[in-house]
Amino acid sequence: MKVLYFAWVRERIGLPRETVETEATTVADLVEELRAREERYALAFSDLSALRVAVDQELCEFDAPLAGAHEVAFFPPMTGG
Repeated sequence: MKVLYFAWVRERIGLPRETVETEATTVADLVEELRAREERYALAFSDLSALRVAVDQELCEFDAPLAGAHEVAFFPPMTGG
């Protein structure tokens, strides 16, 4: 599965994207797998209320299923301007 990181999430993890082998069934499960990798991931995902997520370019919640998904993107909330 392709995982994309934007803005400060990308800066904390140090990568704009990566391909991840996962057993996760939901976005929350994927986050837990990523957090367990190393401290930079744990830091980036320490406060989920400060993050938004999209699965296959559709905004969703962290309890969204990953079955059949090809891409997950993590980014901070956006504001208009």
